[in-house]
Amino acid sequence: MKPTRSRIALVSGVIAISIALDQATKLIAQTYLSPQTIHLLGDTVRLRLAENTGAFLSLGAALSPTLRFWIFTVAAAAMVISVTAFALTTDDIPRDGIIAMAFVAGGGISNLIDRATRGGSVVDFLNFGIGSLRTGVLNVADMAIFFGALYVLWVGFHVDKGDSADEAAG
Repeated sequence: MKPTRSRIALVSGVIAISIALDQATKLIAQTYLSPQTIHLLGDTVRLRLAENTGAFLSLGAALSPTLRFWIFTVAAAAMVISVTAFALTTDDIPRDGIIAMAFVAGGGISNLIDRATRGGSVVDFLNFGIGSLRTGVLNVADMAIFFGALYVLWVGFHVDKGDSADEAAG
């Protein structure tokens, strides 16, 4: 399918919003958080500046710089391109699925911008939890990727199974 102007505008707009929100919050974090930690909502949210050479929640940070480059830059760029192309060209995706995929792409692009401008690392500053049960330190791009992917998976598992059965029988 050739992407329509409205679909291109939707995907581009969501990607741009994701990048703008992530980069703006990272700039604010870099300006105001170093070196202190800010505790909010009864310590449910912690704001603390961190450099992350790994992926989401620092996964892979201990890998060699060369391997991190191939996984977190080259493979991530290929994934962003694939998700964006799929969102733009696949016919039977509902609008909310397109938006979710655009958030995944936007978050990925924003983290790639960090890696390209920060020597392979990403700025993280958010930590959520209660007591000792906490997430790792993450950023707005990580949340866009996580919740966008989670939504795509949720929709994929909750598709009307009757439609698939009808198509297979037809």
